[in-house]
Amino acid sequence: MLIHPELMLTLVNDRHRELIAEAEKSHLLKRAREFRVTRRARTARPPTGRVAPCEPSAAVPAR
Repeated sequence: MLIHPELMLTLVNDRHRELIAEAEKSHLLKRAREFRVTRRARTARPPTGRVAPCEPSAAVPAR
């Protein structure tokens, strides 16, 4: 089967663009996952050992 050279070049370029777009998408998703994991790890700290008082704080009555 003989394919016209310009058609073949067009097909190769399209495939190349698809591969680049797929790589960029996976790279962005990987970065987003890493960001979420580091953000989650940063917010989940172990307790410091100090306990907050159970009693309500004394508030000044509203006038």
